[in-house]
Amino acid sequence: MDVYCTRPGCSRPQNHFSDLDDPATLRTVQQKFCTTCGMPQLLAGRYLPVRLLGQGGFGAAFLARDRYTPAMRQCVVKQFQPSGDLNAAQLQVAQNLFEREAQVLESLGNRHRQIPDLLAFFEVDAPSSSPGKADTYFYLVQEFIDGENLEEELARRGTFSEEAVREVLREILQVLQFVHENGSIHRDIKPSNIMRHKDGRLFLLDFGAVKQVTAAAGSPGGKASTGIYSMGFAPPEQMRGDMVYPATDLYALAVTCITLLTGEQPSQLYDAYSNTWKWRDRTTVSDALATLLDQMLEATPSQRPQSAEAAQASLRPVPPVGIPPAVVSSTGAAAAAAAPTTSLQGAAAPAPAASASATPAPAPQSMASRPVSVSSPPSLLEYLAGAAFTGFEGGLLAIGIASLIGTLVNPMFWVVWLMGVLGLVYAQSRRWIERMDLVIISVGTLIVVVMFPFLNRVLPGVDDNLFSLFRVVLILGILTGLAAVVIAIIFRLVYLLLSRVL
Repeated sequence: MDVYCTRPGCSRPQNHFSDLDDPATLRTVQQKFCTTCGMPQLLAGRYLPVRLLGQGGFGAAFLARDRYTPAMRQCVVKQFQPSGDLNAAQLQVAQNLFEREAQVLESLGNRHRQIPDLLAFFEVDAPSSSPGKADTYFYLVQEFIDGENLEEELARRGTFSEEAVREVLREILQVLQFVHENGSIHRDIKPSNIMRHKDGRLFLLDFGAVKQVTAAAGSPGGKASTGIYSMGFAPPEQMRGDMVYPATDLYALAVTCITLLTGEQPSQLYDAYSNTWKWRDRTTVSDALATLLDQMLEATPSQRPQSAEAAQASLRPVPPVGIPPAVVSSTGAAAAAAAPTTSLQGAAAPAPAASASATPAPAPQSMASRPVSVSSPPSLLEYLAGAAFTGFEGGLLAIGIASLIGTLVNPMFWVVWLMGVLGLVYAQSRRWIERMDLVIISVGTLIVVVMFPFLNRVLPGVDDNLFSLFRVVLILGILTGLAAVVIAIIFRLVYLLLSRVL
């Protein structure tokens, strides 16, 4: 088994331990050490780093396996690894931020499905290169999000469509609303810190720069920003080292959105001479979205939406079935350029920058807000999968009801069938059933219908054996599912045409 050494500067970090290929040895061995530098390889006795994901000014992140789980669960091990040119004050700030990240992940991640869960937080003592001394390293372990971040997605697929950016806004604003209502401000929103899971969910990563709100915004007891930010995405108050607010995160999210829309870096979109963002002529979006983004990009915090909830309310209502959040391919050449600092899986926070001034920031409105539950519309794939599921289930339901009643012309048949189909549509619209639920319900319904003893009433020409019944019922279900997909596509096209004309 290959294990990656986490000691900074190890000349040969890749180690191979053939005995760890044996599951019995893997679960019972006490410790392994790097063959080059002697660094312990089993972190906290259970986590085995297998490869480096990324690193930056404050740390490094490794893909690791948990040997004490049945499937050797993948996870992300983040190591506090400050650069060597920090002074004592900066080093203390960096360590405090790392510990704060663990605290935030524990308090927020375990309560929100779009923030990674904290799995462990510990320190490791290792022999130092200086005789008789030991080095101490700090680690946190978090949930592994299997997917790609939006910076990678932008470079791979090109600029985002308006609806794709609306999806990012809807999802991340909901996460930020939760973060802000729980007394935290992220302070490092950028494309590399938003990860799209393979199932389509967007996760907010890298809470290393998070700031807890220790006093009411604008009050004398409030604390100034520590000066941690990503150049180009941070608003003026954060770059000056002034207080930060919920509107600080909204500014960075807006910069993220215009980079996704245009495929260009913030430095290419910001006009320092006029102190304005020049992005509208680089893409085509609706006036409603452009107005909202411009409001979020205001230089003064009090001129921006004062909460994530307020920004959500400014988004124009979308159709209940939604336009697919597809990414429109374009040149995407400019997108391939990496941002000044990049974080993979929340791997690294940018190096600390010195605070420039203590100019008092304008007092924003209160950040307190009422929690709201806002669900995003389904993607095109979810829309078509839902239609196929409804059609398939509708066909099986028709066969089952007709088998019990004995005919298709009985009015009771149509009443029961219509109620069943409408119930399926309603359950999907409320997201009571989704994703794997659709497959499980479809398979279960298919088995139940095939086991009906009255199928010969509606399928008289079929051999009375389970295999023949299963094949015919499955084919009929697939045909009704395909018919439902065709109807859904036609309905969607007609809706889009009417919406453009009217």
